[in-house]
Amino acid sequence: MSGAGSRKTSKTGDGARLLPEHRWPPAVAVLVVLLLWALLPSAFYTWLRFGAVGLALAALVPLIIFNPHRLNREERWSRALSLALSLSLLMINQVLLVQLIYELIASPPSGGGLILLAALQVWATNAIVFALVFWEIDRGGPVARGIRSRADLTPADFRFPQDEDHDAVTEVAARSSQIAGWRPRFFDYLYSSMTDGIAFSAADAMPLTHRAKLLMAIQALSAYILGLLVVARAVAAIG
Repeated sequence: MSGAGSRKTSKTGDGARLLPEHRWPPAVAVLVVLLLWALLPSAFYTWLRFGAVGLALAALVPLIIFNPHRLNREERWSRALSLALSLSLLMINQVLLVQLIYELIASPPSGGGLILLAALQVWATNAIVFALVFWEIDRGGPVARGIRSRADLTPADFRFPQDEDHDAVTEVAARSSQIAGWRPRFFDYLYSSMTDGIAFSAADAMPLTHRAKLLMAIQALSAYILGLLVVARAVAAIG
């Protein structure tokens, strides 16, 4: 999604070569979120969901045109637009999550199957949108991580295992940040987000800043509440 100047380089500044991140994994993730929203039952704020789909596509198109293959260029407008898109998706999904909680509590048992399916959809979109926000804020964003030397990156919001594996056994250290120049990509943030939503705590990347801890706490709490209500609804349906 992201698109400081139009610099193009893969030199990390710490002795390793690094290609900028591919455009399409995060772009596909956004499209998956929009599709899952569109497929939610009609009780879930139809005007909000389809309005969000239209606005998100309108924001995504210029970002793809600006960086169609790899995230190797960034301007103020592209950075602002990319951040706004991720944060908007996150806020909209929280509204849908509140609606889902209400439906799990108040809807009649006859509609249990659809509500449980909707719960799976909202949980999945929650994991994706939190991953997008993590991906956008950490170390200055995806473009900065791909084209700047480590000395030019902003302080990290997350610490990944690869960031401290340089003194491990040789075959593990070979892929560490210090030796191989490893930088986190979108899938790393997606995996971390999914494990936070399943384990209700950081199970891969450790949050370092207050904003990262706050985001992971909100995700874990929402996933915990959703899980309890889904289990209760399933037990009631069986009973």
